[in-house]
Amino acid sequence: MKRLSTVEFLSYLRNRNVTLSVDGEHLRYNAPVGVVTSELRAELADRKPEILKFFKEARAVTHTQSSTIKRIPRDGELPLSFGQMRLWLLDQSEPGGITYSVPSLLRLKGDLNISVLEQSLSEIMRRHEVLRTHFVSVDGMPVQQIAPLQEFKISLVDLKDLSEPARQGELARLASLDAAQPFDLAKAPLMRATLVTLMPDEHVLLFNVHHIVFDGWSIGVFVRELSVIYKAFLKGDPSPLPELPIQYTDFAVWQRQRMEGEVFHAQLDYWKAKLSGSLPVLELPSDRPRPATQTYNGENFFSTLSKRLTNSLKVLSQQEGVTLFVTLLAAFLILLLRYTGEDDIVVGTPIANRDQSEIEGLIGFFLNMLPMRTNLSGNPTFRELLRRVQDTALGAYAHQDLPFEKLVEELKPQRDPSHTPVFQVMFSLENAPIQPLELPGVAPSRLECHEGAAKFDLSLFMEETGEPSAASATALATSSAAMGWKLAFDRRTRLSSVPAAAIAPRNSKNCVARMPEGALNPNGIRYRQILSLSPF
Repeated sequence: MKRLSTVEFLSYLRNRNVTLSVDGEHLRYNAPVGVVTSELRAELADRKPEILKFFKEARAVTHTQSSTIKRIPRDGELPLSFGQMRLWLLDQSEPGGITYSVPSLLRLKGDLNISVLEQSLSEIMRRHEVLRTHFVSVDGMPVQQIAPLQEFKISLVDLKDLSEPARQGELARLASLDAAQPFDLAKAPLMRATLVTLMPDEHVLLFNVHHIVFDGWSIGVFVRELSVIYKAFLKGDPSPLPELPIQYTDFAVWQRQRMEGEVFHAQLDYWKAKLSGSLPVLELPSDRPRPATQTYNGENFFSTLSKRLTNSLKVLSQQEGVTLFVTLLAAFLILLLRYTGEDDIVVGTPIANRDQSEIEGLIGFFLNMLPMRTNLSGNPTFRELLRRVQDTALGAYAHQDLPFEKLVEELKPQRDPSHTPVFQVMFSLENAPIQPLELPGVAPSRLECHEGAAKFDLSLFMEETGEPSAASATALATSSAAMGWKLAFDRRTRLSSVPAAAIAPRNSKNCVARMPEGALNPNGIRYRQILSLSPF
């Protein structure tokens, strides 16, 4: 078997959920249990010099001692990170909005100790300053302020005396009210919890937090810490978790300092070249015209892909030397091409932005958005499109350090209140498993939470799960518009035809410009997908 190139080897690792990070001259990896065999570990050691060279050249970043995040004094004005600044400005322009609230519902069946749960949440808030942070304006500019330590209180609602239909109806009403209740960014904490008791041994936790202090990665940190702390407190033991060496505020200061030197200019040059010229505005089909001002109204729809189809897509990705993300994004681009006629498409994709080992265990808003611009012109085969999407993705990952907010500031795109700048459609694949919540004597299970808000015209979230789940869509203003796009994704795109499309001759029906009517149907990936169609 021929030796894989560096890029091919990195793609091979990503297909197996092996993530690499560079720390000085050390190469670190994070992988699911059992994936990194002794043979693969030996190959990583053997290829370490070329991998380090690849990362350093691609990202134009030398990880030196000066890049280490250090703890700063808390006695001065504390700046926001670039991402926080964007959310704060959006909140100022649209006070009372819920677009960036992150509500969730968790069913807890069993012998739940409410007092211990409350103490555990208080301990997590103590550990993570960001959960006690609020934002105030000083001379017209926002700064972070960290509130003193205080006990976190869970609101309690008892529905045991109601009939079953009445309980479920009241639970739905309470969940809807909680999701619709905005946060005041000037008041801490920016998270809240309500525990609804349905039966003596059955509760539903309504948990809500603002995105400005919490991102997707934070969910894993939060769940892991809650599991450990609750177990310890239940036994009367102190928390076994070590103190955090730095906090989110330290990252915010470090990020701003880092964007003042050569890293900033190297990253910016790449993105200016990639996003040069007129940026396309993707006009999705809708049952009404785009409003003058974006409304963020939305709706969720879900569908599933089968395990068999998932495995076939993984096999195809491995055969073509690309990641599953690349394959799915390429299929999504075909759908967008068919429905808009646009062959120059920019799709935003979120990235964890946690390359520094110091911040892997922090709760906070680290997420960055990468604009993936792909040219679909020339009637390429699906295999050719995979190459284009992979090149786009590798270039974006290699220049992921520039905050999207800073990029928009430098690009100065023509602003239009009717849509988001740079891109209007988002795609996300989450295939890194999150450790399940483990509370002794309690069986937790997640309930679907319909937020009713859409940040973009269309967002597709795909999440690999242990069991078949669903794909959801957040709609374009009306249920009919959202359902129309859901049906479009179900019918007009058959993912099962992708393997054949990848090897089809250029003039066959499987070329990108002439995908068959039934091509790319996602009914059936062991994925939770969120197809998000937004507010018209």
